[in-house]
Amino acid sequence: MSTDLLVDPSWVADRLDEPSVRLVDVREAWEYDAMGHLPGAVSIPFDRYREDDSPDPGTLPGSEAFVDLLAAAGIAPDDTIVAYDDTHGVFAARLVLTALVYGHGDVRLLNGDFSAWRREYEVTDATPDIEPADYEPRGIVADAPIVDRAAVADAIDGGETTLLDTREAWEYEEGHLPGAIRLDWMELVDEETRGVKSRDDIETLLADRGIPIDRERRIVLYCNTSRRLSHTFVVLRSLGFEDVAVYEGSMSEWTDAGGVVETERSD
Repeated sequence: MSTDLLVDPSWVADRLDEPSVRLVDVREAWEYDAMGHLPGAVSIPFDRYREDDSPDPGTLPGSEAFVDLLAAAGIAPDDTIVAYDDTHGVFAARLVLTALVYGHGDVRLLNGDFSAWRREYEVTDATPDIEPADYEPRGIVADAPIVDRAAVADAIDGGETTLLDTREAWEYEEGHLPGAIRLDWMELVDEETRGVKSRDDIETLLADRGIPIDRERRIVLYCNTSRRLSHTFVVLRSLGFEDVAVYEGSMSEWTDAGGVVETERSD
């Protein structure tokens, strides 16, 4: 699994000629064509790698469908994927998490987005030549950063896991997992640079919110929108938090299975 999930534009610019570094643009196809894209980037729109009806949790598309997308885009298992969008990275982060769940070893998120890149570097409207790659599906891998409802229930009972709710404030107030702390993904974003805030700023935010800054303590994220928890996952992992996982079940699934919720505020 990648250790550095977040890379700056300069890192990407220095590697544009490396064939094993594959840039993936997850904006809508018309944006890729009409507005231009990073040199050499391939287009895999966000809606292509999410699926509500997949047997896998949440909106995960299934391993076979996902690796078929990568293979058709010319991406091989040993390639380094760098994903980007034009919305501070929140949609691209979902591709990062999905790739990790299905065992792609090296995948990163551009720190910033298309607009941030365009301020300093050139974009192009040239479509790269693509030679399909061989990529065999592996399913959800054993060390995938994802947990099921039973694991979340055990974490609540154990009291040694930090639960982070990445939903909107009103959703949190209507009901959240016991002990969960709300953390809005946009609080982690610098709106001027369009990238992630500095380490010091984020650690101050976490401390003010009562989130333990213990990089060995387990963290479980949950949300009803997969892209928001995916972005928070990438940021926390990039800050050195070693044990970060996500719960892909919805709150309605949680309560339907007899799970308890709280309604008081803790943020």
